Amino acid sequence: FFFKQKTAYEIVDCDWSSDVCSSDLLVPVPAERVVSSSDEQTVQLGQRALRLIDTPGHARHHHAVWDPVTRGWFTGDTFGLSYRELDVAGRPWILPTSTPVQFEPEALRHSIERLLAADPDCVYLTHFGRLDDVPTLGRQLCQLLDETVVIATALRRAPERHPALVQALTALYQRSLRAHGSTLPDDAIADALALDIELNAQGLGIWLDRLGD
Repeated sequence: FFFKQKTAYEIVDCDWSSDVCSSDLLVPVPAERVVSSSDEQTVQLGQRALRLIDTPGHARHHHAVWDPVTRGWFTGDTFGLSYRELDVAGRPWILPTSTPVQFEPEALRHSIERLLAADPDCVYLTHFGRLDDVPTLGRQLCQLLDETVVIATALRRAPERHPALVQALTALYQRSLRAHGSTLPDDAIADALALDIELNAQGLGIWLDRLGD
């Protein structure tokens, strides 16, 4: 087990046919089996020497993993989210995630730029899949990140901030998808991204609260 934190957990004796596994089955991994990972650490996996780099911004515990064989990054959520149902003529659309509770836009942009600096042939997103044409995706991701920060900052003291953030993010993603060539109706886009919009708005609210006055 490789974890950035000192403690790791595993699930034991879970009935995976059930919808819920009891928290009683979550037990600490013995300390001698846990390796606390670090920036620029190398992990040997068969013939692959995987490189780990620290990529905060989405979450402070995040690492990305470089696979030298495919020249690709396993990015977690640092390099955003992309859904195949929103592809246009085989071209993926990508959006940044600001989900709670450790969104930090400056750190996230730095992490994205660090991933791009390796000139990767592909990225492997947790949500979802392998994507190519990484420079184009990186530009789109950074542009939407910058626009997200502008929107959130402008709404920082709005009296009904959360619904305003939800509305503004929905409009942003609809405009971005239109520019990408999507012909989906606005309500279909809103429905497809409803959960992400809600979580991103929550995370932006937490970030704005941390900024204080």
